[in-house]
Amino acid sequence: MLVLGTLLGLFVLFNFLLPMLVGLVKVALIIGVVALLVFVVVTVVGKSSRSQ
Repeated sequence: MLVLGTLLGLFVLFNFLLPMLVGLVKVALIIGVVALLVFVVVTVVGKSSRSQ
């Protein structure tokens, strides 16, 4: 029973939890890149409008 429980736990870990965590990291990276682009655009527009 211990071996069966260990194998079932590993199955759940590698088939459900790890792909879910990888998906969450991908979403977080996409949101971070979009936020960085917005920050750069706002900074460039702010500097160009302030200099005129």
